[in-house]
Amino acid sequence: MKTITANHIKPILAGCGVLAVATLFGVFVLTRAPDFAYLPEMAERPVLMPDRAPIYVQKYEVSIAEWNACHAAGGCSLLLRPPGNVSADETPATGLSFVDVTEYLNWINGNSDVTYRLPTLIEWEHMAAPVLPETPDPIFTDPELTWASAYLMEPHTKRTLRPRGSFDTTSEGIADLNGSVWEWTMDCYTGATERQITPDRCPAFFVGGEHITAMSFLVRDPARGGCAVGTPPAHLGMRLVTEAL
Repeated sequence: MKTITANHIKPILAGCGVLAVATLFGVFVLTRAPDFAYLPEMAERPVLMPDRAPIYVQKYEVSIAEWNACHAAGGCSLLLRPPGNVSADETPATGLSFVDVTEYLNWINGNSDVTYRLPTLIEWEHMAAPVLPETPDPIFTDPELTWASAYLMEPHTKRTLRPRGSFDTTSEGIADLNGSVWEWTMDCYTGATERQITPDRCPAFFVGGEHITAMSFLVRDPARGGCAVGTPPAHLGMRLVTEAL
């Protein structure tokens, strides 16, 4: 009987929890339980944009447990801890800057056959429209007082971070778009200028929540500043979308 050495064994396939090795005597497939825990749970149905193009949206915001899987794998710098005795599986991951979010996207896309991204601002507003209240007429019509209208008319509610699924769900099955977490979008905020800025040089990005605003890409705690217009968001988190599953 011929001895099989390491030189006779060559990995030929790895992925989805399956490893196949080729030996002198053929191919043996060694299987282990696949770990899909980090993959997002998507809503039951895609969102159809006005042009009828579908986008597939994560049912909930990324949770602390999902985020910490990225940290444990070395993909995300930030380690999150749920408040009190709340479950990490049911608590949205918050206190995330755009830099943090980018780390998570790079990690999950490096471990999935699907390419995930943040929604655009138009996509976020379209998917959230069924559960958000209509925007009332402004108190002040002077453009220079827009900030005052936003500050006086916003409800100042839902500031407490609550478990996933605590707020409304759209007909497609997307939860908490009207909740206490403002979600990063991929759209750059350039202020009054109309110049084009590449994402890697963008100083601020739009976030969607009770109102649309923009945050500096470095901000984790909106209460400490970085809000472009209106009252600061309560919490900063993220939700994934994709064009294909």
